[in-house]
Amino acid sequence: MRLMLAAIAFLTRLPAAGHAPLDAKTVARSARFFPLAGALLGAIYAAVFLGLTRIFPPLLTAVLLLVVDALLTGAMHFDGLADTADGFGGGRTPADVLRIMRDPEVGSYGAVSVVLLAALKIAALVALIEGHRALPALFLAPVLGRWAAVLLGATQPYARPVAGDAPSTAGAPTRHMGKTELAIATLLAAAFASGIARWLGGIAAGAVAAVSFCWAAYCRHRIGGVTGDTLGAAIELAECAVLLVFVV
Repeated sequence: MRLMLAAIAFLTRLPAAGHAPLDAKTVARSARFFPLAGALLGAIYAAVFLGLTRIFPPLLTAVLLLVVDALLTGAMHFDGLADTADGFGGGRTPADVLRIMRDPEVGSYGAVSVVLLAALKIAALVALIEGHRALPALFLAPVLGRWAAVLLGATQPYARPVAGDAPSTAGAPTRHMGKTELAIATLLAAAFASGIARWLGGIAAGAVAAVSFCWAAYCRHRIGGVTGDTLGAAIELAECAVLLVFVV
């Protein structure tokens, strides 16, 4: 229960683990329950959708769902995507990329990436709402998105040198993720995918795995591994992959 609450506290703004800071090892061990945290978010999105769709047209409903997503997660994955886009777009060497990703300012690459991602998600949600296929996609997208973070965190090296375990950063916990976290997270993700959408859930999980491995290869090519920002970007890319599978 403690690790599950830690996963919820780390990935969302929900008051799940009190005010105690989460150390890197606790976050890493809680990664086994990241899909459960995603399922909680998915259930909230589905409930909000059922309320909104009775009142608002599809486009406004889609925009409001994105607002709810940003509020519940603190928009931290959008921030990771923006930092990653700035670093990869503006940096020439791995050191340059990592330095730019540390900069709290959002550059043109980051701003454009967030705008395009939001537009893609809104367009996909509108199509799903109009096609009456939004509920399973809304639930599975955050589940498989958080599984993608575990998939990369447990299999890829951490790109930044880290001294000690004290900082509760988004990237340092990946040094402690292992086969146990990946196995449990994968079983949970597979159970949700098959239980919610059967064969289509399997296709969505396969698409997320393919996107994740391609993203991992690119990150290793550019910076030698992953960071918290690139994992945040992976979550957003994975969620988009799920939505697009359901649209197609």
